[in-house]
Amino acid sequence: MAKIDRYEDLEVWKLSVALCLDIYKLTNTELFSKDFSLRDQIRKAAISIPSNIAEGFERDSKRQFLYFLLIAKGSCGEVRTQLMIAKSLNYISETDFLKVNDKYINTSKQLAGFIKYLKGYNTE
Repeated sequence: MAKIDRYEDLEVWKLSVALCLDIYKLTNTELFSKDFSLRDQIRKAAISIPSNIAEGFERDSKRQFLYFLLIAKGSCGEVRTQLMIAKSLNYISETDFLKVNDKYINTSKQLAGFIKYLKGYNTE
């Protein structure tokens, strides 16, 4: 794998930023935007993903990077749970839920693959 010098070059970071925009669009609807607690929590969880990827990348070691990638992966699960709640409350449609949820599943899989790769990579 080629050396990556900036977290902005990581495909999983780019995808997670795009997903933040999806969450902001979904939560700007009239009904969803009035549920301040769920709206704010899902936004924070979505923002956590690219933020933790970036923070981990900027740390001094692979071990710390892995730690932050695991946090980002956990936040994917958090967003997916909150999307399910939003769908159950009819804040979002089944179609929107499936579309965005699938993207978060894909992001989680990408993070899992990246974590697995880094664990097998022996430089600190």
